[in-house]
Amino acid sequence: MDNFQTVLRFFMNQKSTIGYSFMALLTIGGERVFSVISFQCPCNHDQNFAYGLTFLLGPAAVLLVFGLFFSSKLWRLYTGCCLNPVKLCPRGNCLSCLRVFMSIFSKACVAPIMWLCVALLNGTFYECAVSGLDDNLVVDLFCKNKTVKCQQELARVPCDRSKLSNDERMELLLMLRAQSQILGWWIIIIAATVGLLGTCCTNCRSKVSFLQHTFWKNYMEKEKECFDTFAVEYATKLAERNLRSFFEKKDPEPFPFPNHRAWEEISAVYTFSRSEQCYSTLQQYVEKTDRDLTWEKRPVRDSEVGIEMS
Repeated sequence: MDNFQTVLRFFMNQKSTIGYSFMALLTIGGERVFSVISFQCPCNHDQNFAYGLTFLLGPAAVLLVFGLFFSSKLWRLYTGCCLNPVKLCPRGNCLSCLRVFMSIFSKACVAPIMWLCVALLNGTFYECAVSGLDDNLVVDLFCKNKTVKCQQELARVPCDRSKLSNDERMELLLMLRAQSQILGWWIIIIAATVGLLGTCCTNCRSKVSFLQHTFWKNYMEKEKECFDTFAVEYATKLAERNLRSFFEKKDPEPFPFPNHRAWEEISAVYTFSRSEQCYSTLQQYVEKTDRDLTWEKRPVRDSEVGIEMS
């Protein structure tokens, strides 16, 4: 049992690494499926560039949108800001809001960057896209000191329909693939460097020590787990109380429920402050000495803003 707990604790501590590794495997598998099953380069000057670029950047854009869409922190920050723009910059601290957005966006960029790197290292999409360019710089680069036929047949190089000799075709194909892989490695190097510098800068400017920051992350995870469990239990009790009142045809029992202002306060994105020993907006709210302890007895839907208000 102790060995099982040790293994479980190890996987829980390394869940970010495991998650990114799993994402990388999915990206590699997805790229191979696209390359083998879906991708068929048209091999003509009019369509190669648009077709290859769509397969190269299209999935990356979709992954970026999905990364933002499934970010709970983004929706926690954004929900209700059209009706109350002050929520984006509480207490006028717009710099903190910008840091949160940068954190959300950087995490959402992980999957698209993985896709671009894998696709460029494979080279299939890049070969199709660049071979369709009619730009003189591109043509001169690949067909320098070669016959006019090279310029005419460059778009057909990714396919087997080129009229060039097999040696010339392989030479051009290797040049295209080399460029693609060089670009892929540069993206990996730049992304790794930016990630390292960003982490160093964040840790250097941290208001708390490393161990306290670790405790903070552990607390936030546990609070979320407990909140989900407690919310399900509380919602179940409320549903049972309402159904009992409906079927038994009697007044509902008093049921304490947080008011709208309380929900708004604990839903804000929290940034740690050394001036108060709080680790979340929930703890910050419950430890307030002047908090509103009144609870909603009978929620009424407001006709103007469409929210539950007491």
